[in-house]
Amino acid sequence: MTYIVTEACIKCKYMDCVEICPVNCFYEGENMLVINPEECIDCGVCVPECPIDAIQADTVEGSEPWVEFNQKYSNEWPRITLKGVPPADADDWTEVPDKLANHFSPKPGKS
Repeated sequence: MTYIVTEACIKCKYMDCVEICPVNCFYEGENMLVINPEECIDCGVCVPECPIDAIQADTVEGSEPWVEFNQKYSNEWPRITLKGVPPADADDWTEVPDKLANHFSPKPGKS
């Protein structure tokens, strides 16, 4: 089992999960984070840190595409080890539907 970041993170990117990760397996995109599933040690300490429940186990039904998504972008984006500042409008995006199709950016983060 591993943990992965889902669509809920897009345009929210709170980053509360980053500094608590004991193996530094978070990677930063322009408007979301991902976890490298091969580096994750399945400890789960990041899960309760996410204020919007964007992190879930890969055993959750329907998570398979997100495992591949997290793997792909963790190989392209920079590793992040320190909590950054979330977007000023992050709270406005927590309930927006279809964020992957309409708002995802494949660009790397600034780290």
